[in-house]
Amino acid sequence: MPPPSKPNQKSKDLGFAKVDLDRARRCGRPEVIFSEGKLPEQVAEIAREIVRHDGFLLATRATPEHSAAVRAVLPKAAYHSRARCITLGRAKAGRLTAGVLMAGTADEPVGEEAAVTLETFGWKVKRIPDVGVAGLHRLLGQATAIASCHVLIVVAGMEGALPSVVAGLTHQPLIAVPTSVGYGASFQGLAALLGMLTSCGSRVSVVNIDNGFGAACAADAILRLAA
Repeated sequence: MPPPSKPNQKSKDLGFAKVDLDRARRCGRPEVIFSEGKLPEQVAEIAREIVRHDGFLLATRATPEHSAAVRAVLPKAAYHSRARCITLGRAKAGRLTAGVLMAGTADEPVGEEAAVTLETFGWKVKRIPDVGVAGLHRLLGQATAIASCHVLIVVAGMEGALPSVVAGLTHQPLIAVPTSVGYGASFQGLAALLGMLTSCGSRVSVVNIDNGFGAACAADAILRLAA
């Protein structure tokens, strides 16, 4: 285990934000921009500083307006509309693979946020869509693909049952992501969250509702240790 980090002495004060340029040394990855609530020009200025220092960029919860502002200063940046992410370049990582299982098509925005994050961090990603418990034959048909992954992110809304089922069929570390998909009694993802927290799967770890990015960061830490 590395020694405790010294207090951060390396940041860039932009007036409206202090960009943490020491994040990669302390935490293994550069600062990621959470775009929601920020003005497009603020995201663009932060993005330019991060790329100048760290060489690659990930901005989450970004709108097309955020993307346009970033591309005005970083023309090679890409916008992933389904994931709502802006990326530029990618980190160097190992050759391990993360599997991102999505219960239904409506869960794809959260699953794509996880997948794009992991790809930007340098990992291979295997997307396994539409394998929810409403049709278990679809999940069983992906057994070979799932077995080839080193860590699993399982994204589901409604009652959130999919991670428990996957945990009973696999051996890999499993990170469950509840989504806000479902009818009224799902309470915007609360039912899925509680179902995952009370899962009988012995390896199920759970992140917050719709937090594909957080799940990807947890998977990234596992993969870096394994690599």
